[in-house]
Amino acid sequence: MATDTQPALGSDLGLGPDDLLEMYTLMAVTRAVDERMWILNRAGKIPFVISGQGHEGAQVGIGYGLRKGHDWMVPYYRSVASLITFGMSPREIMLAQFARGVDPSSGGRQMPGHYGIAERNILSVSSPVATQVLHATGIAYAAKLRRTEQVAITYLGEGSSNQGDFHEALNFAGIHKLPVVFVVENNGYAISVPMSLQSAVEDIAVRGAGYGMPGVICDGADVLDCYRAGKEAIDRARSGVGPTLIEAKVTRMTAHSSDDQQTKYRSSEELEAEKDRDPLPRFRDQLRAAGILDDDEEQRITAEARRVVEDATDWAEEQSDPDPATAQRHVYADAPPARMDDPLWRTTRFMGDGGQLLDGEGH
Repeated sequence: MATDTQPALGSDLGLGPDDLLEMYTLMAVTRAVDERMWILNRAGKIPFVISGQGHEGAQVGIGYGLRKGHDWMVPYYRSVASLITFGMSPREIMLAQFARGVDPSSGGRQMPGHYGIAERNILSVSSPVATQVLHATGIAYAAKLRRTEQVAITYLGEGSSNQGDFHEALNFAGIHKLPVVFVVENNGYAISVPMSLQSAVEDIAVRGAGYGMPGVICDGADVLDCYRAGKEAIDRARSGVGPTLIEAKVTRMTAHSSDDQQTKYRSSEELEAEKDRDPLPRFRDQLRAAGILDDDEEQRITAEARRVVEDATDWAEEQSDPDPATAQRHVYADAPPARMDDPLWRTTRFMGDGGQLLDGEGH
């Protein structure tokens, strides 16, 4: 609670109690969605989970200053909290997990974690890591040429920052002073490879200087520190000054994915210590100490998160799978024949163990 000598929590950032409670709710809902995805995966209902537990504080904090419906977001596979903050609903997240036909990200054509809704300025990510950084830079270049005052923000892990695409994107953005924010969520591991074997420098943020932009480090377990870094970078981009590289030091509380076993390369002591870097209870305690969150409000938020997840799960599971007849849609400019009674299908086919192409005359 604020005193005569201590300002109210978040007031120096222009945030009021309602903003702080909304940020906490976004984090709580995202954590509940993430936990539900693991249950569904272990139950055999969805094929794959790549978790963002431990990243929620950085994602909500940095993304909270964006303009929904105006700015652009180019996420990566852990960006569930960023996407929900930017306006994607838990129902839409779950549709992607179940690969249903009405999934707005891909119509059930992509593996889970590849989110995107063009109508809401969310660009779908591709599986090859770091390609999204170039895409965000291109969007920012278009925004500058069109003078739309839009900001593009993109996310990646620290492992992706060692790809050539990352460096090409930052170089181009720095030269042209583009309205783009690059966010590296550094959880210390590129799948199983520790940071010490990925980079010769301890902080990815120092690379920004090589491309003429600020490199900012924020504590991924401190939501307001992340908000400060994000808001300053967004305002800087929108005002035409240029890009920013943000490195959020986060923790990865789960394995890399549902196909990974992190106990093979992380000690039990390390994993136990990482629990202290969980941004959700940290922010909860901060709000309680400030007199913003009490028992009744916390119970309301917890109940709402549970209700939202139950609704999203049940609704998404009830939706239909994609129609197999549409499997080739969006793959070719002109879809090739897919019917056995089509003359071209009868005269052009693959045969034999070698897969050689034979025409209707057997050549």
